[in-house]
Amino acid sequence: MIDIKNITKSFGALQVLKGIDLHIDKGEVVSIVGPSGAGKTTLLQIIGTLDRPDTGSILIDNIDITNLSQKKLADFRNQHLGFVFQFHQLLPEFSAIENIMIPAYIAGLSQKQARQRAKDLLAFMGLSDRASHKPNELSGGEKQRVAVARALVNNPAVILADEPSGSLDTKNKEELHQLFFDLRNQFGQTFVIVTHDEGLASITDRTIHLRDGLIETPIIPQETCLNSEITTPSE
Repeated sequence: MIDIKNITKSFGALQVLKGIDLHIDKGEVVSIVGPSGAGKTTLLQIIGTLDRPDTGSILIDNIDITNLSQKKLADFRNQHLGFVFQFHQLLPEFSAIENIMIPAYIAGLSQKQARQRAKDLLAFMGLSDRASHKPNELSGGEKQRVAVARALVNNPAVILADEPSGSLDTKNKEELHQLFFDLRNQFGQTFVIVTHDEGLASITDRTIHLRDGLIETPIIPQETCLNSEITTPSE
C-alpha cells in the first residue's frame, strides 16, 4: 500500500528526516510517535503530498508520488488521500453537510451525488440530525467527526491524521479512536496517525517510533538473545 524508501528532508541547515524506510500494508492502522522535533509531522506531510522530500521515493497504491507534477499531485491528493487535523479545520460559514461535500465537488461529483455521499457518512457518524448545523453549533467531538466524514467523502485509500484527538476530552477522544477502527473495518482504509496519545498508540496495529529523523529499531533485551541461543545438549 505505502512504500517509503530513503526519504530525507532538510530545512536550511537542519536535517529533519535522515533516511526513512517504511512499509505500511493496506488496511493497517499505524501510529507514529516520538518527541517534539523528531520529524513526525514532516513525514506525514510528505506522505500526504503537502511537501516534497529531498531524496527518496514514496509509492502509494503503486503510484510514485515523488515525481508527479503539482497538478497531478493535487488530483492524487483529492482522490486517494483524506486528512484529519487536530483542530478540525472546518469552514465556519458552511454547515456540517456542506463542509463534507466540498472535496466531492472538487473531485467532480454532482451536487446530488455529493450530498447523498455526505448524508450517508453523517448517518454512519451518528450525526444525521446535525447536518444543517454550522461548526460553532457543534461540540468538539461532533466537529471532529464531521472532519473525519469530510476526509472520507471521496473514499480515499489512505487517511492521514495529525494529532486528531489532541483537542478532545477523554470521552470524545476514546470515541474518536474507536471510530478509526470502525471505519477501517467498514471501508478498508489505511490509517497513518501522528500522535502523542499513548492510549491511541497502544491500540493501533503497529507503532512507529521516530527520533532525531530516524525510525528507532526495537532493542531486543540481551537476556532474550541469550535464551534464544540456548540449546539442549545431546546425550
